Amino acid sequence: MKAELTLPEDFTDQIVEKLFDRLKPFLSDNGKKGNDDFLFDVPGLAAYLKASNKWIYERVQFKEIPYLKINGLLRFRKKDIEKWLQTCHVLAVNSLDKKP
Repeated sequence: MKAELTLPEDFTDQIVEKLFDRLKPFLSDNGKKGNDDFLFDVPGLAAYLKASNKWIYERVQFKEIPYLKINGLLRFRKKDIEKWLQTCHVLAVNSLDKKP
């Protein structure tokens, strides 16, 4: 015979709320915002940059992108990728505000 455990509703609500608060960074945006210590793997970084896995591997091969090698696996720190993206920024020469 199984014993049934019942908890007060407010207690279960508190548990659910705390659990949701802790899981929210992982569920909401997969590291796209917020946590700068987030580590991408190759498929994760490719999805984040909307690029192919092959393109990521080529950037690593030519040492064009910051990466970590942990136990032979490639990892990419989000804050390093954000800094790298800033170096790729190209300013517009012609402004749309100019009038002829």
